[in-house]
Amino acid sequence: MTDHDLGGFTRDTFTHDGTTRRTLRRGTGPAVIIMAEIPGITPKVLEFAERVAASGCTAVLPVLFGTPGRDVDPTAHGWTGTVRYTASSMWQVCVSREFTILATGRSSRVVRWLRALAAAEHERCGGPGVGAVGMCVTGGFALAMATDERLVAPVLSQPSLPLAVLPGRAGAIDIGAGELAVVRRRCEREGLQVLGLRFRGDRLVPGDRFAYLRRELGDAFVAVELDDSTANPEAVMAPHSVLTEHLVDEPGQPTRQALDTVLDLFRTRLLGERPGTTG
Repeated sequence: MTDHDLGGFTRDTFTHDGTTRRTLRRGTGPAVIIMAEIPGITPKVLEFAERVAASGCTAVLPVLFGTPGRDVDPTAHGWTGTVRYTASSMWQVCVSREFTILATGRSSRVVRWLRALAAAEHERCGGPGVGAVGMCVTGGFALAMATDERLVAPVLSQPSLPLAVLPGRAGAIDIGAGELAVVRRRCEREGLQVLGLRFRGDRLVPGDRFAYLRRELGDAFVAVELDDSTANPEAVMAPHSVLTEHLVDEPGQPTRQALDTVLDLFRTRLLGERPGTTG
C-alpha cells in the first residue's frame, strides 16, 4: 500500500475553547467520530472510515497527531522512515498535555474538545445521536465521550491507556471516576452499550482492563476478544489493531466479524436498523 491522497474526503477544521484542529469527513447521515491510533490516520484507518460512510453514516476523523494518509508499512517509506515517523507521533502524544499516558482515574484533556466536536456534528448531521471509535491511545476517549447523551454508540478498539507499565495500570482505563459513574448510569437507565475489541495476547491491552470494564458496566460492556492467530500475518507489528492493520477482510474471518459487529452497532443505534442488517 502507498500513501493515501485523501481523495474522497473533505478537509475541514473545528475550533473549541481556543483550540483548532483539522478534520476529514466522508459520507452522509449520522456522524461517527473516528479517532486514529499511533502513528495517525493511515490508509487502513481511512479504509475503515470508508466502510463507516458506506454503511450510511458520516465518518469524521479529527487529526490529533501524525500526517493524514501516510502509510505506516515499511514498503512505502522503508524501515527507517517508518520507525522515525512512528516515534515522532508517539513523542507528540507523550509531550502533549492533552493526553494522559500513565495516570489512572483521569480522562485526557482532549476529550473535552472531542465532546464538543461530537455535539457539533450531531447538530450538523442529525440522527438520534453520534457514534465514536477510539483506537489504541485514543481507545478510552470513546468511553469518556459517552458522558454526553448525544454519544449513543461508543467503540473501544484496543484501548491502550493508561500504559500498563506500572502496578495498577492494567486493571484501569483512562476515564475519571465521576465520568465513569455517568456512563454507568446511562447504561443502566438508557440501555447504552459499550463495545470493546482486543486480541487476547496484546500486552498493550491487558485482559484485566476488560475485566475491569465488565465489573463497572456489567452486561452493557460487550467484549470481542480474538485469538492472536486470527490477526493478519502480513502486518508489521504483533496483533493489536483489530479494525485496521490486523484486519483480514474476508467473510468468515474473526477480525472481519468484529468489523461487522462495529458496523452493526452503528446501523442499529444511529440508523434504526435491525442487528445483522447488511448495507
